[in-house]
Amino acid sequence: MSRDTNAVPDLDGVPPALTGAPQHLGAHVSATASSSVSETAPAQLPVAQPAATRTPGTDAVFARLKSSAFHELVAASLDGDQEAIGTLFTWINPAITRYCRARIGRTGSAFSSADDVAQEILLAVLGALPRYSDDKESFLPFVYGIASHKVADYYRRSGRDRSDPVADVPDTVDHSLGPEQVTLRAEMRSRLAGLLDTLAPRQREILVLRLVVGLSAQETAAAIGLTATAVRVAQHRALTRLRGSLTATDWL
Repeated sequence: MSRDTNAVPDLDGVPPALTGAPQHLGAHVSATASSSVSETAPAQLPVAQPAATRTPGTDAVFARLKSSAFHELVAASLDGDQEAIGTLFTWINPAITRYCRARIGRTGSAFSSADDVAQEILLAVLGALPRYSDDKESFLPFVYGIASHKVADYYRRSGRDRSDPVADVPDTVDHSLGPEQVTLRAEMRSRLAGLLDTLAPRQREILVLRLVVGLSAQETAAAIGLTATAVRVAQHRALTRLRGSLTATDWL
């Protein structure tokens, strides 16, 4: 698959394990910088669940995409198992939706554009299944490679250079937070988004795949057409730059 090196990423997200705690990413920045299937009709594509009713939780969504069960599901889908294909897309749908919401952000007060792009990605992956020939362990980077291109296509169509920053896309409302905590968290996310805006597009793309999605360096390299070494170097430089942009008051 050819790679679009001019993709315009918008890396406004928090690692799934750090959902709702952007200040933890600030600490992570400081610490890390220091150291053949049958054709399937599109109509069979599972319909996305609303964000508020998605299950399981964010951490579990990303964790199961790394599991042996997911790899077995991919293998069965590539063998033409229609039930497996349906389950496969049910599994990847919430992860792709979150990815698009972090990259594209809101349109007004809703995520309609991001959710539309997520459906485009799922349809593209569905159409590409009959031509996929790599091993099952490479499927997830393949999916995110398609996702990166579709987000870049969205920016070209809309003529936008940046998205509205979205530092986190919660799956549910956290009723445990008081008004002051909610305000503080929103401010922290805004500052984090501003820091990420200082990075080069390629660095932002690498950080979203490494820290938001949780891909390995090798998987990220496969998704964007670089070597694993180049990915690690770019990530280190990006985190070093972010650390240099931090001040004591940024994370108080």
